[in-house]
Amino acid sequence: MKRLLKNGTVVNVFTDELINANVLIDGERIIGVGEYPDADADIVEDVSGKYICPGLIDGHIHIESTMLTPCELSKLCAINGTTSIIADPHEIANVCGADGIKYMLEASEGLPVSVYVVLPSCVPASGFDESGAILEAEELRELYAHPRVVGLGEMMNYPGVLFGDEKVMSKISDGLKLCGLVNGHAPLLSGKALDKYISAGIYDDHECSSVDEAKERIRKGQAVMIRRGSAARNLADLLPLFDEPWNRRCMLVTDDYHPHDLLTKGHINSIIREAVESGRSALVGIRMSSLQAARHFGLDGVGAIAPGYIADIAVFDDLKELKAFAVYKAGKKVVEDYNVLDFTAPLVSSEISRSVLGSFKLNELTEDSFTVKPQGSRCRVIKVSAGTLLTDELDTELDFSKDNGIDVSRDILKLAVVERYGNSGNIGLGYINGIGLKKGAIASSVSHDSHNLIVVGASTEDMVIAANRINQLGGGCIVVADGEIICEMPLPIGGLMTDAVATVAAKQNHNLDLAVAELGVAEGINPFMNMSFVALPVIPHLKMTTLGLVDVDNQKKLPLFLD
Repeated sequence: MKRLLKNGTVVNVFTDELINANVLIDGERIIGVGEYPDADADIVEDVSGKYICPGLIDGHIHIESTMLTPCELSKLCAINGTTSIIADPHEIANVCGADGIKYMLEASEGLPVSVYVVLPSCVPASGFDESGAILEAEELRELYAHPRVVGLGEMMNYPGVLFGDEKVMSKISDGLKLCGLVNGHAPLLSGKALDKYISAGIYDDHECSSVDEAKERIRKGQAVMIRRGSAARNLADLLPLFDEPWNRRCMLVTDDYHPHDLLTKGHINSIIREAVESGRSALVGIRMSSLQAARHFGLDGVGAIAPGYIADIAVFDDLKELKAFAVYKAGKKVVEDYNVLDFTAPLVSSEISRSVLGSFKLNELTEDSFTVKPQGSRCRVIKVSAGTLLTDELDTELDFSKDNGIDVSRDILKLAVVERYGNSGNIGLGYINGIGLKKGAIASSVSHDSHNLIVVGASTEDMVIAANRINQLGGGCIVVADGEIICEMPLPIGGLMTDAVATVAAKQNHNLDLAVAELGVAEGINPFMNMSFVALPVIPHLKMTTLGLVDVDNQKKLPLFLD
């Protein structure tokens, strides 16, 4: 059956031109762009005054960070003009191993948005952490045969690359040989060290936080993913990359993005919108998040409005707000009059479903579990800042004569990371600055990448209540104050995702944000997202895991006390 979209303005991503033309579609593919009459089609749709764009592509996202199932996420992506995402399921892989990856592949089959997968390269992310699984090259190898697997995911273990670790290099070799692609993750790496990292076959990175860092990578052949997620918001600093010649080597990505942001702000279209508001070209943004992303990931015939290309199409009202009036996936309409059309949700096998549920194996925690035993008064404190995942070290004197070192007046809160898989029972304890809580505690089973239980509190008593409630839920996020549960969001799927629909999940997510705001969270801080990355020992500079403080720059453990 042939479909004609007539009287629209085509966004040509080969030339950055706007062209008045009709688009003729036959089945899955575009067969003509030009002056085609109604008689050439079985279905004619008038899109006068609207813009016919290639469907948008998110080049790097962790579905688990949206807290939604792939099915529910696809609805929010499609309604914003996204037709493909490149997902790295290393979150659920750290919890459930290969079964977690298989869950993502099964749960994303046949959705209105194509979900391509890059296999997790670092499970666990670091030897300084404890995850629920370990995946070596042998376990990953068989998964490359899946038609939607397009490469090896972000290689966070850049020290392993630099020192030629045999296991790390084996994974990279497989990724290059079997798919031809390995994603990068090497924040602040520069000079000769960056040369060696790239030489291993790693040709992109999403961790750039400055223009100079990004330009060095582009000059050395890497593609740069400009990220704007819920916590890591690098777009403002990287806007100069929208200029020539830099934009030819860039893509737009969300990485980690919460459901309320998706529901209220949009997806990749919101990043383009923000760039346009800052004076950048919408055409460049669309090109970066369509043709360039498709070519980078080897998605043949995707990413343009041109003869022979797959009809992944977004019809936007304008190029400022980028509101999707209609969306087509391989020629099939999936969004009509701004609404997602019904589709059949994929089925997940019972064996895989059982594997991703019930991942918590914790005993009840007590105040003793969260009590720091003083070994002096001068401590290392993790300092977080708004808009970045980078953390710093704050050396300060703590008064252990009251509140076990907590000092709300100076925003010094207690931090705990609790091993949740029943393997070791380890608990990393310390202190954190920059969150801003004036009372209470927050806790979450989302703590990258091993996803142990993480708790931050102005009260040890409230930390205990929060942690035990997360354990009872089998995963989730929670806010506690004055001994009472204020707000919670259950995350039963791997302790990472909800089984609720997107609107309910977004409301729960927003209610958490409102609850922590009432407790005095610092301006610009996304407390649950920022907290979750405090446990990731591959992003500079100071992090906390179940094993204690980690100096990421020098890849070594550090004592809490400086005396």
